[in-house]
Parts: sequence; structure tokens; C-alpha cells
Amino acid sequence: MLVETEKDGKALTDTERLTKVGRFLRKTSLDEIPQCINIIKGEMSFIGPRPLPVIYLPYYTDYEIQRHNVKPGISGLAQVNGRNDLPWEERFRYDVEYVNNLSFKLDTQIFIRTIQKVLKRENIQIRGTTNIKDFHIYRQSQGKEGFS
Repeated sequence: MLVETEKDGKALTDTERLTKVGRFLRKTSLDEIPQCINIIKGEMSFIGPRPLPVIYLPYYTDYEIQRHNVKPGISGLAQVNGRNDLPWEERFRYDVEYVNNLSFKLDTQIFIRTIQKVLKRENIQIRGTTNIKDFHIYRQSQGKEGFS
């Protein structure tokens, strides 16, 4: 990825910032490999809600904050049901559903579906090329400046 994040005062999309190598890494999901270090350190799991930026914390509802009751993961129920192509409310619904139904069987199903999604390269959205806004910007556009 290029270091520059803006051009002429406008934020660049990931498409504009990605190099050829970066595009390949994103397409093949190889950009997720460094997160394995976090798994080895015990900070993450293979399966669980995807970690999101700390800046989003004040914007979660009490329902949505339940996603933090388990360790974050590289893949989760939201990812195998649409990845980052899902609206925020649906992603959080899947995250909380995962937390409330945690089991080895569910983790195994998510793991198998993750491999299928990666091999088929399904539901991959490049940031800045969809109508999905960053969560805090989305909540601010709803007139919600933070819940905490």
C-alpha cells in the first residue's frame, strides 16, 4: 500500500493506494497472515468477531458491545455471511449471535465456510469502493455522536 492517504484534500480509496503486490495479498487474503502472531500471543482466535478500530467504541449500543465478550478472530459468522459487504447492523447481529451460540461445532462450520469463501474469493469489497461507511461516520450520519 502507498503511504499517501490523501490527494488534493480527498481521501484515497484502497484501490488507489494498493500496489500490485497489495492487490494480490488482499485478493488471496494473505494479508491476514500477520494476525497469526496475535493468535500465538493469545490476543486473538482464529474464529470470532473481527476486531474493529477502538475509535468505534463510543458508538456501540449495549447490544452491539456484546461482541467483545469473546476474543476477536480472523474470521467469524459475519465474514462467512457476507464479509464487509454487510450493513453494520447485520454484521453486529451475526457477531452477537456467535457470542450467544459459541460452540466447537459452530467454530468448525465457520472455519470450513471461511476456506470456501477465500478459495472462491467471494464478497471481497475494497474500502472506498462501496456505500458502506466507516462505523463511526455511519453512526454520526444517523445523528449519534457516541453512546458512552
